[in-house]
Amino acid sequence: MIPPVSVEIDAQYRALIQDSGFVVEEGHRFFLASGSEAAEYLQGQLTQDVEALTPGETTYSALLDRKGHMQTDMRVTRNAPDELLIDLDEPGADRALRHLSMYKIGREVELTDVSADRTLIRTAGPATPRVLGDVPLAPGSAREIALEGLDLLAIATESGADLVCASGEADRLVAALRSRGAEPVEPEAFELLRIESGRPRFGAEMSERTMPAEAGIVERSVSFTKGCYIGQETVARLHYRGRPNRNLRGLRLESPAQPGTEVTLDGKTIGELGSAAVHPRHGAIALAVLRREAEPGTSVDVGGTAAEVVELPFG
Repeated sequence: MIPPVSVEIDAQYRALIQDSGFVVEEGHRFFLASGSEAAEYLQGQLTQDVEALTPGETTYSALLDRKGHMQTDMRVTRNAPDELLIDLDEPGADRALRHLSMYKIGREVELTDVSADRTLIRTAGPATPRVLGDVPLAPGSAREIALEGLDLLAIATESGADLVCASGEADRLVAALRSRGAEPVEPEAFELLRIESGRPRFGAEMSERTMPAEAGIVERSVSFTKGCYIGQETVARLHYRGRPNRNLRGLRLESPAQPGTEVTLDGKTIGELGSAAVHPRHGAIALAVLRREAEPGTSVDVGGTAAEVVELPFG
C-alpha cells in the first residue's frame, strides 16, 4: 500500500499548481563571465548558442567532456553585451568552475564565483505573475524588476519565475512574496513538480556517465547550428546517425522506492532510480535513465517492487 502524502506537502503542492508558492534554493551557485570575449569563449565550451543571446535572454546548456558525457548542466543569462550570469546546482559546479577557469587563459574573459553574493528563490503557480506585479516574462527571457523596493533579476521558467537577489536581501524578498500572497513551500513540494514534468537533475538522473540524448535534454540544451564546442562530434553523430542506448523514463511503482535502487528486466540490471516520490495525484513515481529495451508499457522490477515504465511527463 502506498502511504499518503503528508497534509502539509499536499497543500504546498496544490499552492504551486493552483495559486503561487516559492522556495529559497539552498546551495545554488552563480558565476559571472565578463569581458569582451566572454560570450565567444563560452560559445566554444557549452552546447548552446550563447553568442546568439542578447541582453535580457537566457538559455539552458550543458558542459561536456570530449566523449560527449556531461560534466554538468547550467543556465546562462546575458545581462549585458560583455557580461553573462551562469547559474547551476551544486553538483558539478566546482568541476565547471575549474574547467572554465582553466581554458580561458589568453582570452579577454574573467570568471568569478559570486555564489556568496546572490540567492535564488524559485516561484511557481498561475498567480505568480500577479505576485510579481504582472511584469511580462516571456519564455527564455530575464529582466530586472523592482518588488517592494527590492531590485531583482527575474528569469522566466515554465511554471513561474526564478528570482535572483542580493543574499543580504533574501529575507526581505521572502517577506515581500508572502505579503503579496505567495506561500512558502518545502523543497519537497517543488521536487514533486520537477519529477511529474520529467525534468532530469544533475546529481540525480544525470551524472558524468550521462550523454544529453540519454537524459532527454537535447532539444532544450543543444544547438546544431552553432560552431564547435567540446563533445560536439559525439552529440551530433548520435543525433543524426543513431539512437542512445539509454533513455530517461518515468516509472509508476506499486510501492515507494529509494533513489539508487536497481531497476531490472528479466533479471538483468538496466539502470537505477534517480529521483523518487509519493505524489498526491500519481502515487509512487520515479525517474530513471534505463536501457532502451525498457520501452513505455514494460513491466520492470525495482528492488523487489513491481513498476511500469511510462512516457514523460506523467499524465
